[in-house]
Amino acid sequence: MKITVLDGYALNPGDLSWDELRKFGDVEVFDRTMVDEVVRRAAGAAIVLTNKTPMPDYAIRQLPELRYIGVLATGYNVVDVEAAKQCGVVVTNAPTYASASVAQFVFALLLELCHNVKLHAEAVRAGEWSRSLDWSFWKSPLIELSGKTMGIVGFGRIGRAAGRIADALGMRVLACDTYQGDAPLYTGFRWATLEEALRESDVVSLHSPLFPETRGMIHAGTLALMRPSAFLINTSRGPLVVDQDLAEALNAGRLAGAGLDVLSIEPPLDTNPLLHARNCLVTPHIAWATREARSRLMEIAVDNVSSFVAGTPRNVIG
Repeated sequence: MKITVLDGYALNPGDLSWDELRKFGDVEVFDRTMVDEVVRRAAGAAIVLTNKTPMPDYAIRQLPELRYIGVLATGYNVVDVEAAKQCGVVVTNAPTYASASVAQFVFALLLELCHNVKLHAEAVRAGEWSRSLDWSFWKSPLIELSGKTMGIVGFGRIGRAAGRIADALGMRVLACDTYQGDAPLYTGFRWATLEEALRESDVVSLHSPLFPETRGMIHAGTLALMRPSAFLINTSRGPLVVDQDLAEALNAGRLAGAGLDVLSIEPPLDTNPLLHARNCLVTPHIAWATREARSRLMEIAVDNVSSFVAGTPRNVIG
């Protein structure tokens, strides 16, 4: 059985192994694949694995041997799931591998906004501390999180993990989700509407999936609800935010800062206004990419293939 990995470099740049996958067939791994190369490279494959390489309708229909598409990520919008279903192709994803890593990264962004660690470290390297008349100095306001409120929009696995960290730092947590489920046991927690979370929070962290109803949910109108002293963190999906509206709010001082690991178009265009917005940290979609998380992703991907081959597919989409 032929197995094709269309864009294996993101998951495994060389520090992991594909050997477990080779137990199920002949594996061909491409580092990257352009969309117009998909049909040629996946020709004859029964199993295709993809991270961000699109599997559109026309490609799926031109691959008659294809029986399974494994998405090497949680989000699966790169696959035309309806076309796959019509062609009898099973689609799976990896839903739980990066919760801890992404939640940790939320606070990497937030703590940098609170303390400007890199700015101060660079100032010391430049000799500013050595030349200082005082024993201590700071170049930006320093912010303590204890006693402040974090609004978490989307309270699934990652949102809940972020909530636990916020609670450990002494923050109150407001959670907004269409499905509430069990409330966490720590004090200082309550459910809130989106409007309440935006109005009352010192930090708003986005963890919503990207659906038509959530696309552009953070726009000029919703940003206007936030406190001028508040921070916005997005480690979920870039298109949840209207880039221009957020940039304008930051540049006008209507929002104190933003930490973004995702943008509406990735990699971004040079013209994206957030790349030059005031007090805006932008990182290249790396919250998921710790070695520990990628190792779990590899294990889940192999387990998904194993389950499919055994006739009991798991983590099936649609």
